[in-house]
Amino acid sequence: MGKGPSAPPAPLPEINVAFVPDEKGVDSLAKQIKMTGRAYPLFEIAQMVLQRPERHSVTFSVKRKPDGSVSQPLFVCALDDSLWLSEEEAVRYALDKHFTTFYQPERTAIEPPKGTYTFVAQCGLSDVILGPPNYHDYQNRLRKLHAERFSRMPFEAYKARVRIVRDEAVVKKWLDDQSWKTEYMCLNLPEPLKLASRDEVERHFRETHLPNIIKVVETFHLGGGAARNMRSPALMRLVRFSWEQQRRFPLQIATVLSQQFAARGLQFFKVNKTVTHVAVARPHYLDMEAEPISEGIRRIVHFINAVPKCTRRKLMEGLAPGPAQPPKAEGAPALLEPVEPTPEQTAVIADLHWLIHQGHVIEFANGTLETAKKPVAKPVPPVEVAKSESAAEPGSAGTKSPATVEAPAIESVHPEANFGSEAPTGSEEHAPPPQSESEAAVSAEEELARRAEVEVSASGEAEAEKGKGVNSPGPSTEV
Repeated sequence: MGKGPSAPPAPLPEINVAFVPDEKGVDSLAKQIKMTGRAYPLFEIAQMVLQRPERHSVTFSVKRKPDGSVSQPLFVCALDDSLWLSEEEAVRYALDKHFTTFYQPERTAIEPPKGTYTFVAQCGLSDVILGPPNYHDYQNRLRKLHAERFSRMPFEAYKARVRIVRDEAVVKKWLDDQSWKTEYMCLNLPEPLKLASRDEVERHFRETHLPNIIKVVETFHLGGGAARNMRSPALMRLVRFSWEQQRRFPLQIATVLSQQFAARGLQFFKVNKTVTHVAVARPHYLDMEAEPISEGIRRIVHFINAVPKCTRRKLMEGLAPGPAQPPKAEGAPALLEPVEPTPEQTAVIADLHWLIHQGHVIEFANGTLETAKKPVAKPVPPVEVAKSESAAEPGSAGTKSPATVEAPAIESVHPEANFGSEAPTGSEEHAPPPQSESEAAVSAEEELARRAEVEVSASGEAEAEKGKGVNSPGPSTEV
C-alpha cells in the first residue's frame, strides 16, 4: 500500500528578511568598475554577491499588524547572538549550550532505591531512562521530559512511544543514576547558592539572568555565514526560502546595490529599456557636427560605428597597430617581454578613456564597444496634430510650420527605481563555502574581472529570452 498524503509544511514565520551586500565588497566592485570603465548588468552583480555568504549580510525585522502590534517577536541570546522566535526557545538553548557559564553540577552519593527491579521504562524518542512505571517519581519524570523536549506532541501520543526494557544493563544504569544526588552551585553571584533540581535552576535563571541574556529586538543583523547556520529551525527555513527567491530574481538585493553604487558616484542606464547596467557614466550622444572635437576622437567614433562587435583589440589594430614582431628562432623558448605602447596607441587609449568616462562610448562587460546612439524623436500623436491644425489661422493652411518635437534622452535609471522589468535568471548554482572578508572582496573583484573576459550578452532580447534558455548576440543601447 502506498503512503498517505504528507502533512503540509508549517507556515513560515512572519518576519522580514533582507540581504545587504557587504560594504567592503561593494567598495571593491565600485573600484573595479571605475578602473575598467566597463558597464556591467546590475542583476548579474547581484547574483554574484548572493552566491557567497561572506559577500552579504542578512537583516531580520518584525512585521506589524494594522493595529501596530508585532506579528511575530524576535529574541536574541546575548551570549552568542543567536536569534529565536520565542523566549522559551531562547531560555532552553541558553541552559543547554551555556549551562556551565552560570551553574556547576555537584554529585553526592546517596542510598540507592530499595527493592528488586527487573524492567524500566525508556523514552522511545530520546532513549532517556525514566525508571520503573511503579516508581514514585516516574510520572513526574515522564511529564517533565515531555514538557522540556516534546511539548509539540500530544501527551498521550508521546506516552505511547514509551517502551518497557528488560535489559539488565539498562536497569543497572538506572539504579546507578539513582544512587547519586545532583545539586547545582550558582556561579557569578556575590553569595554562594545551591539549587536542588533542574526545575529550580531554570526558575533561578529566569529570575536572575533572563533580563540580561535574552533580549527582545525589532531588527537584527547577521553575517551571511551565521544566517545559514541558525539554531532556530523555523528561521533557518525562512532564510533558505528568501535566498532561493532572490537567487531566481534578485530584485531586493539589486535595489540595495543600486543605492550603494550611487553613493560611490556610479551611474545607471537601461539597454533596450530592459536590462539595467551600472557604469562610470550614462550614455550621452556625441554630436560631432555641433561640438568641436579632435580628429582622434572622430576616428575612434567612426571606427566603432563601422566595425560590428568592436573591441579594444580591434580598435588598436585598426587605428594604431604596433610594430611587427621579429621572427623567433626555431626552437627558441617563447619569452613574454613587456611591450611599451607607441605614441599613437597611447593617444588612442587616452581618447577612448575620455569617451567612455563622458558616456559617448559604452564598453560592456564582454568587451564590446558601442557608441551612444542619437535620441529618436517621438512621433506627434494624431490628436495633437489635429488640434494644432484647428488652432491655425484661416488662410494660412498652405504655410503651416511643422510642430516642434523634443528628442528624448537615453533612459537613465534612478538608484531607487523599480527594477521589476528585469527577467529572472533562473540560476541553480549553490553557494560555495565561506571565505574571510578580505578574501571575499578579492574574490568578488576577480570574479567581476573574469566575467569581463567572457562573452555575455547584454541586449534586452537576451535578457527577455533567459527564461527560455536562448542567448542573443551583442548589446545595443538603442532606446
